[in-house]
Amino acid sequence: MKTREEIYGNEAIELLRNISMYRVLTEQQALRFYSGKEDKIKNLLMHLLRQGRIFYDSTHATYYAEQRMTADPGMTAAVWVLLDFIDKVEFHSISDFPAKLIFFAAGEVYEVLHVPLGQETLVSQLWSQQTEENPPRRIVVVDNKEQIHSIHIPSASGFCTVDGNGQVSYFKKE
Repeated sequence: MKTREEIYGNEAIELLRNISMYRVLTEQQALRFYSGKEDKIKNLLMHLLRQGRIFYDSTHATYYAEQRMTADPGMTAAVWVLLDFIDKVEFHSISDFPAKLIFFAAGEVYEVLHVPLGQETLVSQLWSQQTEENPPRRIVVVDNKEQIHSIHIPSASGFCTVDGNGQVSYFKKE
């Protein structure tokens, strides 16, 4: 007979790591990290809630690392982008500003950054001063696709928008 640790151990550790690292995950995001194990993950989420290791906001169906937190819309969008690649992802983590997160997939390094509406020039200037020999591929999340023409980031592989349901739409700069 298997113990609880043997059944849930790896997923529990990784689930708690993801919520702690990204600070806020929607219920759908938490489940998408473990496609095909939704029932198991729901049980783990309930267990972590009962232990007081995570917190839940039923109004927004969101899990928090700390009780009084607010979601960062840029990070939430970046996590949705990560989840589009999750089947190929070997490693993922938060990143340094202005990038939100970094991940390795299919032998490539990707950075996901968010450019809030009205911050196109500022973010472009930040990146224009970066000099890298082998920069990662950068996926730029924008609030509105009309922002794309104003953004100038070296090695931007593409741009995307994320709707309220986590649907990611990708664009190339023309």
